[in-house]
Amino acid sequence: MTQSKEMIATRVAYGKELLELGRRNPSIVVLDADLSGSTQTKFFAKEFPERFFNMGIAEQNMIGTAAGLASTGKIPFVSSFAMFACGRAWEFVRNSVCHNQFNVKICATHAGLTVGEDGGSHQIIEDLAIMRTIPHMTVIVPADATEAKAATHAISEFFGPVYMRLGRSNVPVLFDEKNFEFKIGKAQIVKPGIDVSIFACGVMVSRALWAQEILQNEGISAEVINVSTIKPLDKETIINSIQKTGCAITCEEHNIHGGLGDAIASVLSEHYPVPMKKIGVLDQFGQSGKADELLIHYGLTKEKVADAAREVIKRK
Repeated sequence: MTQSKEMIATRVAYGKELLELGRRNPSIVVLDADLSGSTQTKFFAKEFPERFFNMGIAEQNMIGTAAGLASTGKIPFVSSFAMFACGRAWEFVRNSVCHNQFNVKICATHAGLTVGEDGGSHQIIEDLAIMRTIPHMTVIVPADATEAKAATHAISEFFGPVYMRLGRSNVPVLFDEKNFEFKIGKAQIVKPGIDVSIFACGVMVSRALWAQEILQNEGISAEVINVSTIKPLDKETIINSIQKTGCAITCEEHNIHGGLGDAIASVLSEHYPVPMKKIGVLDQFGQSGKADELLIHYGLTKEKVADAAREVIKRK
């Protein structure tokens, strides 16, 4: 793993890789809800206008159309803001896509608090909870641009419904593309440790790594695990880490209820109960503000992660 000073939004990496996939696979089609500039599907639209469908601000119809295209053998990639792609269109995702196990890829951008100035109405913090409860749905949250690119490629070759959560804001590039490998359903130990396990997804992986450095300076060895596939969850890696460290923290840019934290808590409660602390949005809506300032306001910081680590270690 390498942390560069480069900052790239995961939605940008998605848009560029989608174009490359379109050049190689004529079965790929793209649907967007009049937001192709924001979702970065504009690159695909420009080069393949006959395979791009601007469905307008009609997300439910967009998902239904994608299901129809999938039934003919096409591979639809569907994009809009996450608030609308899974929030407004949920029933169509459930009944038209997942119930039929259609090969639709819902790649939703502008998720979480880091939408920033768009405010609470657009800052969906419930999407992981909503999507992971639907049968047959795979749920992925890339940590950086490198992983977003690799995940976009991986889901194009995977058959079945996928929800991939992408961000608006630039985030640190954590992984070197030359030696990074992404596998659906596989968590990645980014930093090994023996005192506490820190499970994180999305933008919180960088915060977990920064917290690991703080703890290391105090003589605490934290293991940082990037859980980019929320469903199916990599139970083996999670349990193996916990058997070594004996306590856990989860970090997510999502409501404290129903997301990564609850998914891991469910695994541990059944297989290996240990002291645990969840870092996330404490069951409240977002508000307008700069992305980094919002993360600080809602307690999604390296300092809070480090505090949680000290707490669970004391409870062992």
